[in-house]
Amino acid sequence: MRRAAPWSVTEVEAIVATYRQMLVAELSGQRYNKRQLNQALMERLQDRSRSSIEYKHRNISAVLRDADCPYVSGYKPLSNYQGMLVEAVERVLLGSELFDRAARFAAERPAVDSAEPVDDAIIVMPPESSRPRHSINEKPAAYERQPRKRDYLAREAQNRELGLAGERFVVSYEQHRLMQAGHAKLADKVEHIAETQGDGAGFDVLSFEADGRERWIEVKTTTFAIESAFFISPNELACSRSHADRYHLFRLFDFRQRPRMYCLQGDLYDHLWLEANSYRAGII
Repeated sequence: MRRAAPWSVTEVEAIVATYRQMLVAELSGQRYNKRQLNQALMERLQDRSRSSIEYKHRNISAVLRDADCPYVSGYKPLSNYQGMLVEAVERVLLGSELFDRAARFAAERPAVDSAEPVDDAIIVMPPESSRPRHSINEKPAAYERQPRKRDYLAREAQNRELGLAGERFVVSYEQHRLMQAGHAKLADKVEHIAETQGDGAGFDVLSFEADGRERWIEVKTTTFAIESAFFISPNELACSRSHADRYHLFRLFDFRQRPRMYCLQGDLYDHLWLEANSYRAGII
């Protein structure tokens, strides 16, 4: 069987341009026909199979994930990308003013409380990691060419309306869970700590196990995909380590369209890769 030739710069730019069209439409809340766009792309790239185009789309998602950017829903990141693809994504997609405007809009627009049901159907398994595990003081393994980080996830993390809507969603879920288990009195005691006591507690929601033990829940909400990175404070990490027996992190994703979440329990150092983001500094 003849091995496919390496992708040319022209081919890579063509698939990145098609991906950009899908992503901008998705971020803007506009409908688009993924199959139709890919069929048109295949006609331009006559020597590329449908599966090779699918893999390249997933590589583009991985570049965007590693640049802290949203990516197209349905194209799960595939990390073995090459430097030429990073350069094309930065030039054709990340260099686009239209993409920048759409990504900022998606990260910053207000959110309202979700009307979706809050039963156990929203719980999914955490995504499989495609990154090597390392401590906060270790450098992660480098790709051939790393994409430059953007601030879209950081902008979304500062979206107060989105954060509050996610926390209230978890309060409703916990009340529903306890009511369904026959613990109405415990359900009445579920407290939105971030609203009643502020942000310094190290968690957002106080809930309970069926036997009355406290359940401390930190909520991280995104409108983007399940694999999107999130920000966590030293205080939250320390709280998870000191109170591992009661600590939970609920990661809500795809919040505007179809809210779902995965849950991590215990010491978060055991579950997360951690990347130093910044330091607060002063003169000594």
